Amino acid sequence: MDKYSYISNAHVAYIDELYEDYRTDPESIDSSWKAFFDGFEFAINKYGEDENGGAEAGSSPAVNGNLATKGTIMDMERLPKEIKVRALIHAYRSRAHLRSKTNPVRERRDRKALLDLDDFGLDKNDLDTVFQAGNEIGIGDAKLSKIIESLKIIYEGSMGFEYLYIRDPEMLDWFRIKVEKEALEFNPPLEDKKRILSKLNEAVVFENFLHTKYLGQKRFSLEGGESTIPFLDALINKAADLGVDEVMIGMAHRGRLNVLANIMGKTYEQIFSEFEGTAKPDLTMGDGDVKYHMGFSSEVPAKNEKLMILKLAPNPSHLEAVNPVVEGFVRAKIDDHYQGDEDKMIPILIHGDSAVAGQGIVYEVTQMANLKGYYTGGTIHFVINNQVGFTTDFDDARSSIYCTDVAKIIDAPVIHVNGDDPEAVVYAAKLAVEFRQKFNQDIFIDMVCYRRHGHNESDEPKFTQPELYNLISKHPNPREIYNKTLLERGQVDAKLAKQMDKEFRQLLQDRLNMVKEKPLPYTSSPFEKAWEALRRAKPEDFEKSPETAIPQEDLEKVAEALTYLPKGFKPIKQIEAQLKQRKEMFFQTKTLNWAAAELLAYGSLLLDGKTVRITGQDCQRGTFSHRHAVVHDANTNKPHNSLKELKESKGKFYIYNSLLSEYAVLGFEYGYAMANPNALTVWEAQFGDFANGAQTMIDQFITSGESKWQKMNGLVMLLPHGYEGQGPEHSNARPERFLQLAAEYNVIVANITEPSNFFHLLRRQLAWNFRKPCIVMSPKSLLRHPKVMSPIAEFTKGGFREVLVDEQVDVKKVKRIVLCSGKIYYDLIEMREKEKVEDVAIIRLEQIHPLPKNQLLDAIHKYGKKTETIWVQEEPENMGYWAFIVRNLFKDLNMDVIARKPSASPATGYHKVHLEEQKQILEKALKINS
Repeated sequence: MDKYSYISNAHVAYIDELYEDYRTDPESIDSSWKAFFDGFEFAINKYGEDENGGAEAGSSPAVNGNLATKGTIMDMERLPKEIKVRALIHAYRSRAHLRSKTNPVRERRDRKALLDLDDFGLDKNDLDTVFQAGNEIGIGDAKLSKIIESLKIIYEGSMGFEYLYIRDPEMLDWFRIKVEKEALEFNPPLEDKKRILSKLNEAVVFENFLHTKYLGQKRFSLEGGESTIPFLDALINKAADLGVDEVMIGMAHRGRLNVLANIMGKTYEQIFSEFEGTAKPDLTMGDGDVKYHMGFSSEVPAKNEKLMILKLAPNPSHLEAVNPVVEGFVRAKIDDHYQGDEDKMIPILIHGDSAVAGQGIVYEVTQMANLKGYYTGGTIHFVINNQVGFTTDFDDARSSIYCTDVAKIIDAPVIHVNGDDPEAVVYAAKLAVEFRQKFNQDIFIDMVCYRRHGHNESDEPKFTQPELYNLISKHPNPREIYNKTLLERGQVDAKLAKQMDKEFRQLLQDRLNMVKEKPLPYTSSPFEKAWEALRRAKPEDFEKSPETAIPQEDLEKVAEALTYLPKGFKPIKQIEAQLKQRKEMFFQTKTLNWAAAELLAYGSLLLDGKTVRITGQDCQRGTFSHRHAVVHDANTNKPHNSLKELKESKGKFYIYNSLLSEYAVLGFEYGYAMANPNALTVWEAQFGDFANGAQTMIDQFITSGESKWQKMNGLVMLLPHGYEGQGPEHSNARPERFLQLAAEYNVIVANITEPSNFFHLLRRQLAWNFRKPCIVMSPKSLLRHPKVMSPIAEFTKGGFREVLVDEQVDVKKVKRIVLCSGKIYYDLIEMREKEKVEDVAIIRLEQIHPLPKNQLLDAIHKYGKKTETIWVQEEPENMGYWAFIVRNLFKDLNMDVIARKPSASPATGYHKVHLEEQKQILEKALKINS
């Protein structure tokens, strides 16, 4: 580590104070500052003092030295030149990226890097002086001119490095030494140059082919950023050398088809048929998606002949939305397939410059990087920096200098690289993989390039960027530039260039002649085989749920684990009381509340060998202090995870309190569930209303992913819902939105009222031989309601019940049937008992979608055709379930609704008003005072 790296950014007056402290007592200050002042004193002793008692002044005053402040210890004119040169080196490491030649089409702006000699009290007369500071960059004692020449090669060439903010000394040292040493020795072997040119050939051929064959069709070409292909190729090959087995890529549409063809091994014929429309989609499998959104998996041989598993995640047009999905998928593979070894799989996220700077999801995912619940061993971020977003200049797209400045929140290094220098791009790829494998941390590569066409191929970019696009129109592509560079370098490189140019033209002709390619063979992974063993759901699957009961002995094993505390473990009194109650429920009263039933479901799945993963804000305890899956010792704070102690557990149990994010966390869990069909993956919102912070994930992935991409997913969303006077933001999980998105058996939407039914619903998620996302309007007050208890017998027999009939009324007396869902049922029966109402039956709809129509109509018809039927809900009429119910049952039932009045806000903020509204609904439903 640079021993004086703290100097350049320090406050001058503070340094003066430190120096005074040093002179009084050298041991009283930090050791790094002591080392600096030791050197300063040594320099004074060696070079003498000026008349003011400082080091001899240089030959000329500093004009605008960024470190020079007259009359202080940091006055450059009072420092020995050896230290000035050291400060110059440090400044290059810190700020030379502002001068690096990373822009292929136009000059960079002057960002005031302050790297000139006079900024350090030096001048041209010092250029021939030999300085020991040359050892700092590995060139030994050297003339200042040589030191500056070396610094320019390292830091002002085609790559700019940002890394001095890294706070881990080992990481900082490793990165600095590697960059400085390898930059000065940089000359890739001939084989690497050949590979680079070959991959550029492939990239350019692909775009030429599509541009020739499908002029004007949308393809979101990679033209201008073709160096992406040699980047990914080099990354994958280096990863193979370093023991990686699998790489998963998340990217938007720009360049996606090129990546599919030239990295993933998808044949031109497959892509061609999608453009021609000759690919025959099976619409029974869903509606499909456009060609540049689909996912792909392949096994591609690396240079060392190792077969690398490559995955490209399916994604929507919503930029960066795929990021957490990729991370979740990778985490699932690491947890299960790779037994916790994150070195075996690398997530790669490919960003656009505007999106990486503008989309908040990027910050959320970056903040996840080192959290134990979301850690994936480091992500490689690659930015295809077109310098424009659709039609928006970067000046309007961000406040930061760089689009990658989000990297600094986790001390991730950033490599800025010129997209027209493919050798530098490939070096960045290899460095990124080495860094990731050594430190298991994120790293960002910002490849500055351009977009040859508009946002899509039929768009005219000169409407908004005429000056930039005049430059781009005359600019040769990266392949032509690299070809020319090789020709100019010398005989060997020139011969290679001519040979590769011939191959390029033959390749292009072959593609245009539609010469057939042989698709790569592919071997399914264990996860994929598990998915293949499942099938798509059929309508009859939802007529009746499967058996999901557990044996009594399994129940007892889980009960033991849930009521056990290690010897010497002392929880707080409230937890002691809850655990005592838990023990009584399992072993004495033999009736379980909501939390006990839920934990029993998880434990029973662990005994079946399944993985259970639960995340959400405060989910270990539960927002409403009910779950207590993890308890803490009152004295040591040591956690105890009950289900981790489950004897004979064959599965894995994970429960993590999430960061304060909905969008990224829900996306991560969707990705986890997308990878592992044998995992029950659960996300719990703090309150159901907060799910709308993740609406993109709900709309673009959860409810439509199976139809678009034929990807099943068994994710469970628990959304606390219910009107209890808590105001507009804590009452309503917006069930109407999920029901509006519900069709073609795509999701389960439920509002459950009995603990045993919740138990069976959770087990049903993995008992089915297909997978469906499940959205549960989960309870709040019912968690502790004395009537919300289930006898143990209901857990050891039967399955999920979609409709719960009224067992408490005399059928002959019933004149009105109330249909409802959720917590309002308990409000209704409480008032029915209090007012002794005998002519109203209450039927609960536990699963709203898929609507158990036959079960529901059978339950209603039991009371006779003339009996009045009414839908009752506590939500406003324009919210809740009514619109869905009337849309699906209007042909079968003549039915009206009782609800709160249509409202813009979900609930009143006044408790008294809430109570009055609730009372009116109940009285009207039960025909009291009517």
